[in-house]
Amino acid sequence: MSTSGQQSTSMHAGQTDFDPAALLRYLETDLHELPASIDARNLSIEPISGGQSNPTYFVTIGDRELVLRKAPNGELLPGAHRVDREYRIMAALADSGVPVPAMVRLEEDKSVLGAPFYLMERLHGQVFHESTLPDHSPEARSAIYEHKARVLANLHCVDIAEKGLEDYGRTGPFFTRQIHRWTQQWELSKTREIPEIDQLAKWLKENDDGDETSTLVHGDYRIGNLMLHPGKPRIVGVLDWELSTLGHPLADLAHATAMWHITPEEYGGLMGADLKALGIPDRQQFEETYLEAAGFSNGLTTFHHAFALFRWAVIFQGIAKRAESGNAASENAATVGALAIALGRRGAELLSVDRLTS
Repeated sequence: MSTSGQQSTSMHAGQTDFDPAALLRYLETDLHELPASIDARNLSIEPISGGQSNPTYFVTIGDRELVLRKAPNGELLPGAHRVDREYRIMAALADSGVPVPAMVRLEEDKSVLGAPFYLMERLHGQVFHESTLPDHSPEARSAIYEHKARVLANLHCVDIAEKGLEDYGRTGPFFTRQIHRWTQQWELSKTREIPEIDQLAKWLKENDDGDETSTLVHGDYRIGNLMLHPGKPRIVGVLDWELSTLGHPLADLAHATAMWHITPEEYGGLMGADLKALGIPDRQQFEETYLEAAGFSNGLTTFHHAFALFRWAVIFQGIAKRAESGNAASENAATVGALAIALGRRGAELLSVDRLTS
């Protein structure tokens, strides 16, 4: 792909949602970390597939390997796609014991590439969107899931004040705010009636106890947002911090364990898989590993699981809404959005089981 003058940009298969020449100009004039010996006229951009929210690209310039992550272009839901927050928390977590990429630059001027973006150093590893972790041995899967639980516990134990993140989110009753927020998002994203989501919103509001426990939370802690070491069963990078904030650690844990309520065919989940043969812990075993590492005594309840499925359902409905608007980051966004119905129903089923056993 040619750019103005003698500058040329090498593009991998696929399309960007910005002008590569604009990125080239930005790198040449604003990215002072580039060594003088690098020929900045030869730029390679490779779209990363699989994401549902913020478009992400590998950017190679000479021997410098970066990742560019930006907000989608176009009109967005209020508070969504805050790449500045992703940048801030990953920069703060450097050397914290939570594996994150090294941050390079945040650019909030949307006129540069059409939306705010940031650059970070590229990590080398593997990302699997299937929670069953294909091509791994049972022993490796077991070790990875144990590390996954312990890394989440480490995040929840980070000293917020020491990292300068006291204002990263509001303190107080996290679930109260979140139930209100996701109910609003549901109303804004609604393209069809899903009675089970309405039922969950009502039940959660009625059963919220106003717990004010507050830690750093990732917000979307699943296998697809973890980069694994290419040769060892461990995590080398926690990615996609778009939904991170100060919040209740059990909300984060419940969201992470939602994959046990989703089938492999739907969104790469674990429901119905032969976990023992795979070497993957069941949901309760994963939770117990986390609780031991975090030093917490109170675990998940029906409320937490129902909240996680409610939020998942609303997120998927938001993807469906964006697909209709033509600015979703994934071609299969409409299909993924249909999961709102399935997860709304599973959340409602949890309420029925809870009533029968209480």
